Parts: sequence; structure tokens; C-alpha cells
Amino acid sequence: MKKTLVSALTTALVVGAASTTFAAANPFSDVPADHWAYDAVSQLAADGVIEGYGDTTFRGNQNITRYEMAQMIAKAMAKSDVSAADKALIDKLAAEFSDELNNLGVRVSNLERNADMVKWNGQARYRYWSQRYENEKGSKDKKNKDQLTFRFEPTAEVNNHWSVKSRIDASTDPSEDGSADLSVKRVWAQGDYNNFQVKLGKLPLASTETAGMLFDDQFSGAQVTFGNKLKATVEAGRWDLKNSNAQSALNAAAKATDDTSNYQGIMLNGTAGKLYGGAAYRHFSSEAFKAINNSSSDKAKMWSVGAGYKFDRNWNLSGAYAKNTEADTDATAHNIQLNYKGAQKVNKGTWGAYAAYRYMGQNVAFAPLYELFLTDSGMNNVKGWEAGVEYTPFTNVMSSFKYFNGKKLDTDRDAEGLFGQVNFYF
Repeated sequence: MKKTLVSALTTALVVGAASTTFAAANPFSDVPADHWAYDAVSQLAADGVIEGYGDTTFRGNQNITRYEMAQMIAKAMAKSDVSAADKALIDKLAAEFSDELNNLGVRVSNLERNADMVKWNGQARYRYWSQRYENEKGSKDKKNKDQLTFRFEPTAEVNNHWSVKSRIDASTDPSEDGSADLSVKRVWAQGDYNNFQVKLGKLPLASTETAGMLFDDQFSGAQVTFGNKLKATVEAGRWDLKNSNAQSALNAAAKATDDTSNYQGIMLNGTAGKLYGGAAYRHFSSEAFKAINNSSSDKAKMWSVGAGYKFDRNWNLSGAYAKNTEADTDATAHNIQLNYKGAQKVNKGTWGAYAAYRYMGQNVAFAPLYELFLTDSGMNNVKGWEAGVEYTPFTNVMSSFKYFNGKKLDTDRDAEGLFGQVNFYF
């Protein structure tokens, strides 16, 4: 970096002295009065920010070292009458030259190295569902829905181990042309250590052992995960039952009785070469569960297992099974899926396809990840075949299309669904 550039930077950082006072007498023999930087150099020298060399020269066209730059920043940091904007710029430079400043004995640990401590990710997406259910007369009832969602996912670094994460959604129905419903879906503190992680707050409720067949939601509470290739997760808190599938008996019961449930769960997930898998046990208790249990039980006791095998870079086969031992009907769910390749949001032109068989009992698959079975508008209590494709037409733009054809579990009547989605990531 040239010293002339450094002078300009420092002039912008320090008090703005050159613009508020008359320039002092110039102490440098190689900066003539008609030089463009004369006023700034003179004032900065008077303020003690720059000193030049012992032979009365400034040497403005000569390269300087990082150590010399750090000396200037340290002197700028010592000034107290700086604006908020100048302070922010000083802090950014101090973060860049922190090692040199530390060698000078200048403390920078509390500076806005913090300027980059909050990272924002998000997406804007459009989704469309179309469902067909056979009625008693043999014809099909149609249900269509679309949705626009704007999502923020900020992460704020607290220190070397702890961070705060959140998910903020604003969703609206384009056909109604109304305002979006803005809500903080998740917010939690997360501590990451060697082979150990803890989360506290409103955090993800995810059935990772079944690849999302049972849950992709959130709960309020705590979670602890430890291990390396074999990870154990223990979590406990409360789950909002209104987030269960909108068409399920549990959702209706939650609105009529108790809308939250106490929850405890334990999961094991691990990998061994190309093989991966997991198992879990989850326990829920709420008055609402009496509506889906033919007994007087107010509980859901759910066992689940899942496994997969990666044949190579392109092919992956996975499956899962789950059962709610307290429910007498629609108490099991299972899935088998074959994936080929996969779209990657950062790689234009990538694509993927899959085929799957799903059996989605409503009293165990409460809030699944699968888009055709999403809680707010998805299909419920069905079995059948599903296929889908995904494609990245542009960098950070992904599209997908999915189709399901099967039967309702309670009536054995036809059920059919279509789903389309476009995501813009940022």
C-alpha cells in the first residue's frame, strides 16, 4: 500500500480534522504546498498520527510495511473526538491489522472485528400445491394453494464457541393479495465445542434419523449433542401441536383442547463408510393426544429407525420406519427412496431426480419434511408413489417439481398431488 493512499484513508478515519481546522505548518520537505495532499498531511502530522522519517521527508510514493500502517491506526484509535462513522472505519482497519497492533501492545479484542460477526443468509421462494382426493361419488375434489415466502437466517457470533441463530419468515398467499405474516420461527443460542454442541431457545425439531419423515419443525427447549462419527442427541421442551399437519386429527384436537405438548427425545446417528443410519425415541404428552388414541392415553411414544447407502457420487438409497405405540390407528410410517445426483444451488446446470414409496400414517408423521406433506397445506394419511426432479437454471436459483399418486389410508380412495417450487438464495 502506498503512503499517499494511507494518508487518504487515515484522513477519512481521523476526526475529520483537516476539514474542521486550518492545516498546520508542513514539517515535510518533500510535500510542497501545491501538492494535493498538503493540507491533509500537515494536519495529520500536527495531530500526531503520522511522523514521517528522521530526515524531514514524508516519502509519500514509497511502499510502507504493515507495521507502519498499524502504528498509524494505533494513533487514530487513541483519538477520542471521532464520529460514529469514523469509529466504525477505524475498527475495521484495526481488525485487519490486529496482529500488528497486538505486537504494539494495543488491545483490539473488543473491536468490531465484530463488523463481520453477523452473517445473513436467506431466500425468497414461490411454492404451489395441487391436491386431488376421490370422494364418495367417485369424482375428485380439488384443492390448490400457492405461497410466497421471504426468509432471513441470521447468525451472530458471540465468541469463539457461542453464536446466536434465528429464522424469520414472512409468508403470504398471492391469490389474496394481502400483507405477509411475519414471524420469528426460530431463535436459539448455540455452543460448539470439540465433539459437543448445546442449543438453547426455540430450535429445530428434526427427525434426522428418518431424513425428515416425521418432523421438520421447531420446539422450545434445550438440546445437547455429543460424539463424532456416532452422535447422540438428547432434547427436551415443548412443541406447538398446531404445527402438526393441518389436515390431521391431532391438529384439530390441539385447537379444541391443549395446543402444546411436553416433549423429550433421544437420537443416535452415525456413519460407517458408505453406510449411514440412526434411531430415535420421542415422548410427547398432552390432552390433545386422547383424540387420536382409542384409549385414555394422553401420550405419544414414538420409535423410529432409518438407514441409507451411498453407492457412488450419483446413486443413494435410503429408507425409514416409525411407529407410535400409543395410537391404535394410522400409527406407522415408512419410506424408501432412490436418489440420482442432486441439484446444487451454487452450481448452475446441476440437477437431480428421485423415486420413492411413502406410507404416511397421520398419528406418527406429525410434521414431515416432504414438501407434498407439509403441515400447512400438504397431503395427509396417504400411501403411494412419489417422483421428483430438481434443477439449478442459474447460480443460487433452484426449481423443483414433485408428483404423488396413491390412496388414502382411512378410506382406500385415490389421492393425487402435485408440487412446484422456485427458490432464490442470497
